[in-house]
Amino acid sequence: MSMDEDVDGLAAPDAGERIPPHRHTGRPARHAVVIGGGIAGLLTAKVLAAHADRVTVVERDRFPDEAKARPGVPQSGHIHVLLAGGQSALETLLPGIVAELREHGAPEVGMPGDMVQWQSGIWYRRTPSTTHLLTASRPLLEWLVRRRVLTDTRIETVQGTEVVGLLGDAVRTTGVLLRERGAGAKATREGVVTRALTADLVVDASGRGSRAPKWLAAVGAEPPHEETLDSGLAYASRVYRPGDNEGITDTVGYYVVPDPNQVSGGVALPMEDGRYLVTLSGVRGGEPPSDEAEFADFTMRLPHKFLYEWLRRAEPDSPVRAFRNTANIRRRYDRPGRRPAGFLAVGDALCAFNPVYAQGMTVAALNAVALRETLADRRHTPTTRRVQRALLDSARPAWDISSGADKEMPGVVGDAARTRAVDRPAAWYLERVQRRAGGNPDVGKAFRAVLHLSAPLSALFAPSVVRAVLFEPVPHTPAEPPMWRESEGPLPETW
Repeated sequence: MSMDEDVDGLAAPDAGERIPPHRHTGRPARHAVVIGGGIAGLLTAKVLAAHADRVTVVERDRFPDEAKARPGVPQSGHIHVLLAGGQSALETLLPGIVAELREHGAPEVGMPGDMVQWQSGIWYRRTPSTTHLLTASRPLLEWLVRRRVLTDTRIETVQGTEVVGLLGDAVRTTGVLLRERGAGAKATREGVVTRALTADLVVDASGRGSRAPKWLAAVGAEPPHEETLDSGLAYASRVYRPGDNEGITDTVGYYVVPDPNQVSGGVALPMEDGRYLVTLSGVRGGEPPSDEAEFADFTMRLPHKFLYEWLRRAEPDSPVRAFRNTANIRRRYDRPGRRPAGFLAVGDALCAFNPVYAQGMTVAALNAVALRETLADRRHTPTTRRVQRALLDSARPAWDISSGADKEMPGVVGDAARTRAVDRPAAWYLERVQRRAGGNPDVGKAFRAVLHLSAPLSALFAPSVVRAVLFEPVPHTPAEPPMWRESEGPLPETW
């Protein structure tokens, strides 16, 4: 047996280990375990339910009955955005979910029309929007996904329980070891023991803090090589009730994107309850404060004081919450190694990104679509290795975007931080794209589609984009933050 074992067959049991036969078909009942009940885990369970008789989602927290934050999602209090590519993927998996999000008040923010945006040293023109963000809070999105997924009677949950190890060996994973959450090492010594949950397939969806590499090593397998790239970015967030903007602006959102020349960033986006979530970011030595009295003052480091003025009109509605764990991490389970069949990784457990690029939830949905398509492909046997490669491939565009941008930040560290000679022509071209994206609607449309993971990188090489990037001058852009949508007609030369 090897990683080339059939995943769709969900790893038939070893001789001598008999799984009870399915009561209708007579064949052995197939069981999949998903570690983690976040968005990646829930969507994975939804896909696997079409191939297994039973799917068990093991979650350390206990799921709230409402759209409430839970301890296992430390980023829950920070901005979460569902990019256009994520909306499309989520709709494919759960038809009607995007409309349901809107019915529950999830705001839709058009770009560039609804946004005052500073990026790559320029203010973006507020031309008609070509893509939209959904800016619902993480608790609302997760609750709606969970409610839809868990209506499937083939999916069950084990809550308040943590996985502490794998069953099996370096050849095949046969299940997981469980322990009630809170029963740590001391309690185990005093008689609280682990229990086994056998499975034909185990999927790690436990997030960027995954312990699967250690679990694999414990059963004699090779942990994956981890590629890391850490810009040192830290961020802090606070909820506000917006002030009166009557006669001041028609802006829905504000976004200053950090770069090597502007290492501090800020974003303010609406949530479903009429409030706004404001997130400020900075790199090592310039981290945003967690002190409430200093939070607004940090925005004076931005290229303009528009966000500072917005905060002066707004009313704080939460404490400041800080977050520091923002490194890009890619675990290369796709590479050859002594690893077992019947084990997969998805979501942040496979590929975690700097949260400033808002890719995590979208990639979780794209992973699930890739899993579904690979399992449904009857032209190829869905082996563990083939499926894991497909999952990583679905995350590759997001990795290229986040790691490519972070490589340019000052003080970046990690084994993926080196810029190769082969990357330099692409970096030169992309720099020209960015200088034109804010002022040329054609270039901006293609650039946004790629960043929002709804179009491949090749969209930046469409004839009209190439012509503008290589042969046309850098277009005019506003000299000050454009507080009103652009009217019909050409951009004034005074800009």
